[in-house]
Amino acid sequence: MSDPSTDQEYEAAHEGPIKTPKQVIWVVVASFIVPVVLIIMLVQYVASQGKPAAGSEGLGPEAVAKRIQPVGMVEIRDASAPTVLRTGEQVYQGACGACHATGAANAPKLGDAPAWAPRIKTGYDALLAAALKGKGAMPPQGGGDFGEVEIGRAVVYMANQGGAKFDEPKAPAAAASAASAPK
Repeated sequence: MSDPSTDQEYEAAHEGPIKTPKQVIWVVVASFIVPVVLIIMLVQYVASQGKPAAGSEGLGPEAVAKRIQPVGMVEIRDASAPTVLRTGEQVYQGACGACHATGAANAPKLGDAPAWAPRIKTGYDALLAAALKGKGAMPPQGGGDFGEVEIGRAVVYMANQGGAKFDEPKAPAAAASAASAPK
């Protein structure tokens, strides 16, 4: 190659395909529009193909209804309505048995007279207070949703299984009279 000796030869050797400002504008606009159009076309191509749910019924009406069901429900009760009190054994099975059947967290086992003897000596009121307020790892009311009379019945049930001779607490007078009233 020889060196260009004149300005014309120099410009001719370094000349590009874009010669005017109008051509520059068209190239810049096309460099933005063409990739965008190509991306849109690619997305349309991929999204237009139907894809089955790989052998599951996850999009069926029953599955959708199950996923969007309410988490909880509000139940409104009449506070003056008579309630059916559970027995000591029912409360024990519902809340107390989880620990007192196995001895978990040093809970005295049901029917273990030596473990219950020192507790029985403190009396029914002390046992009931511990059951209602909680003691050690035991939560208040055994972690359940029970009334004071029901917790008292469970305390009597467990203590009597361990050798005590406590009388079962009676239902409150208002609840007893409401329960015996004719309907």
